[in-house]
Amino acid sequence: MFRIVLDTHATVRDSPSGLSADFSGHPCPEIADILRNIKKISFSSAIDSVVLCVTSSRFKTSKRLLPFEARNISGTSIFYHSGKVWAAYMKWKKFKIETVTDAEDIIISTLYDIGLEGAQIEDKVPLTAAEKEQMFVDILPDGPEDDGVAYLSFFVEETEDGRLKFQEEETDTDVILEKVKAELEELRSFMDIGKGSVTVDETEDIDWINNWKQYFHQFYIDDLLVIPSWEEVKEEDKGKKILHIDPGTAFGTGMHETTQLCIRQLKKHVTPETNLLDIGTGSGILSIISLMYGARSAKGTDLDPCAEDAVRENMEANGIAAEKFELKIGNIITEKAVQDWAGYECYDIVAANILADVLVPLTPVIVPHLKHGGVYITSGIIDDKEGTVVEAVKAAGLEVLEVTYQGEWVGVTARKP
Repeated sequence: MFRIVLDTHATVRDSPSGLSADFSGHPCPEIADILRNIKKISFSSAIDSVVLCVTSSRFKTSKRLLPFEARNISGTSIFYHSGKVWAAYMKWKKFKIETVTDAEDIIISTLYDIGLEGAQIEDKVPLTAAEKEQMFVDILPDGPEDDGVAYLSFFVEETEDGRLKFQEEETDTDVILEKVKAELEELRSFMDIGKGSVTVDETEDIDWINNWKQYFHQFYIDDLLVIPSWEEVKEEDKGKKILHIDPGTAFGTGMHETTQLCIRQLKKHVTPETNLLDIGTGSGILSIISLMYGARSAKGTDLDPCAEDAVRENMEANGIAAEKFELKIGNIITEKAVQDWAGYECYDIVAANILADVLVPLTPVIVPHLKHGGVYITSGIIDDKEGTVVEAVKAAGLEVLEVTYQGEWVGVTARKP
């Protein structure tokens, strides 16, 4: 995984399933508020000017990331301005140190003192329970066994003439490299820093503002065409049912198997009388599709404020009237106010595309919200968690109607007697 330490005021962790961040310690409330609403981005220095730099060479989209999907992003700056996230591209020199996990903090602190303020950490240290709770992801895969090895990467902006911007001045790569090596050798004299080697690489200067679009094209989910805003509807597809959606800051484009499992069940059970409750709505995709297929109304809940803009934009893109879909930010499992807002015994369908470890405590909570005869549609379940979710559904007094599969993912559909 990656653990990015920003300006000593924020910690970001990146596992194979996504990133999470805690900005509560930042001394500037305005900056902290902005950062809380831009969850799951890799950061590197320049924080006072609100410049957030994507530096992870393995960065990939997950729930609630940037307003685009991309792979192998490197050297991209993310600017927050006028309520939106903007991308630009730059060149960076990466100084990568091989060390041991026990030396991570002291090396970061030491190099911070000489002006290398942002650190990306690659190690195999397992996430803590608290860190897992902060991660808005569909599934947390088991990571490799911790071998004690860590890689620390520090990024310095490169000018057009190949020099580096370092401590408000321009300098050369060799100068910074010598400083880093000198600090490492001093640390080595009194502690184990492992191999302590340093490699230098230049990140690519790629136009990710537009090139990321190659990763998201129109596709079908059975008879439903899903198409992004930058592609035209083909002549032969006109007249078909079409969902207009772009990858955004909230999860849900329809590409993932779990979303498709939920969509197929919704198409089976939605009627013109359906009132839907969508838990973890993200982009609003499940609610929007249900309304497209004739549902009367939908309400959605989500933990992430990013869902508000995503839902509004996707409703507008698909011609969904504002009164058809209401959204509440909050945790329906633990917050009575959210439960009361949703209402009781008033839903024909409750849908939840969330990881299994959330579905277990969620299931008994949603039962009072379902009408008698109402349907509970779930996915986000990796195959080895199927039994756990099925047991939770039965324990909540629901009747299992169907268990569906796609790839390594499972959907469980049940009914309230």
